[in-house]
Amino acid sequence: MLIRTLPLAALTLALVACSPDPVPPGPPVTLQFLDVSDWHAQLDPLSVGSGTGAYQVGGAAVLSAYFKQDRASNPNTLTLTGGDAYGASPPLSGFFGEVPAVEAMNAMGFDADTFGNHNFDRGTAFLQGLIDRAKFSYLSANLENLDANLRNVAPYKIFTVGGVKVAVVGLTNPEAPTLVAPGALGTLVVTDPVAAATRARAAALTQGAQVFVAIAHLGVTGQDASRAATGPLIDFAKSVRGFDVIFGDHTNEKFSGFVGDALVVENLSKGASYAKVNLTYDLASRRVTDRVNTFVEPRVDAVTPDPAVEQVLVPYRAQLAQQLDRRVGVATDVFPRGGNVERLQEVALGDLIADAFRARYGTQLAIQNGGSIRSPLPSSYAPQDKSLRRPAPGYQPGPPYDLVAGDVYSVLPFGNTVVTRTVTGTQLYAALENSVSALPAASGRFLQVSGFSFTYDVSRPVGSRVVRVTLDGGTPIQKDATTHTLALSDFTNSGGDEYTMFADGQGTTREPDAQVVLEYIQGLGTVTPTVGQRIRAVTGN
Repeated sequence: MLIRTLPLAALTLALVACSPDPVPPGPPVTLQFLDVSDWHAQLDPLSVGSGTGAYQVGGAAVLSAYFKQDRASNPNTLTLTGGDAYGASPPLSGFFGEVPAVEAMNAMGFDADTFGNHNFDRGTAFLQGLIDRAKFSYLSANLENLDANLRNVAPYKIFTVGGVKVAVVGLTNPEAPTLVAPGALGTLVVTDPVAAATRARAAALTQGAQVFVAIAHLGVTGQDASRAATGPLIDFAKSVRGFDVIFGDHTNEKFSGFVGDALVVENLSKGASYAKVNLTYDLASRRVTDRVNTFVEPRVDAVTPDPAVEQVLVPYRAQLAQQLDRRVGVATDVFPRGGNVERLQEVALGDLIADAFRARYGTQLAIQNGGSIRSPLPSSYAPQDKSLRRPAPGYQPGPPYDLVAGDVYSVLPFGNTVVTRTVTGTQLYAALENSVSALPAASGRFLQVSGFSFTYDVSRPVGSRVVRVTLDGGTPIQKDATTHTLALSDFTNSGGDEYTMFADGQGTTREPDAQVVLEYIQGLGTVTPTVGQRIRAVTGN
């Protein structure tokens, strides 16, 4: 049998002639990323402004309606957030173990979240139950010993969106262990976010990822002399490479700009704003060609709230109203909280809380860390009785304003317990030095006080800023072994917020902090937001 073969050149031409033409790449793809920061289970809307100009923003059902509109405009969408989506939550979520927040997030269509410090407020076993309920992914690349503490958590996840592979990397804030009760993270160790993000990106790249997004519980904290943004989020963005978008969180700052290679975005907390980032990916050149962010203020009066989300919350609202709608007093005006004022200076609400602790137990002194004060008074809590005088639209106008039990539990949502103990003058000075150590930056460790006053000088080195401390009436408190009685939260007494000087095993456990403050307001009947001279800043002393 004779077998004839074609010359190699002829064979090559024949194969080329038989091969189909290569498929040209498609047109550029626009991907959409929707992001909220530090949501804290703000299931109800927030009030903005006052009087006839007041309006409401956010809330789970309103955000969901906006998200649905955005997805209808561009189905190539991922919905993300960067930790603390619950924790320090209003009663509508906090009273039910944060389950309403996760169920609402499922209905709102979230795709991925990471962990902030407040995710660990009730420990890892509690957190695991919420992870198990979520229909979205939990991601954190910088947690060591993860498998020994939490299940169903990955460093990153690759989503295929519009035919493009998008890697989303989660990152937890490194200081998280100092912001929660000791032991709340189990044996988890929070590592350097830059190194962890770099490793996660490299691993995702080997799996074909084309676009890289970080959701980081890191925030903007200030500005430098040139008015450029500063803080852990900016430091991270400057140090990491190869990320197209970095979503920040944690500090309630509104920021959008290019830092290094990345578009960096952070929103106002609690859903007061959300970010809508449009990213264009060119399939032909295999690169990102454009990134644009738009901040959206989700006004309640501009949409019909998503009925599916509202339905999720109906049974919880009914149960809560029975417990917390009762009227407990009157406020002659709003006790403000927000903009970090309670973490920078004396505020009327801090005075009220610390006074309540001291009055209840008859101690000489009382303190309350500003980071545990989570809402103004009245709060965004929404009692069913619309005849009450409230700052929110839909109620009777004020001031004065009617206070309900839900307001107090919104101000103090953590379920902390008051502890009484003795402290030496030396311990008190150490605590006050810790209180002012982060200034001029805001910090949750900043103390609100009762029964005494103190003066500090921020121009002095950290650790030697406290100038003088005096009891009410003017008697100096010396930095010595003299003891004083003190009321404080169990969180602070156990060493939270780096109050290690109190973590000596001393203290008598009393009652829940919210119960103490609620009954204090009931006893007074009417409360007025006033600020004295308990905390004074001086320079050059």
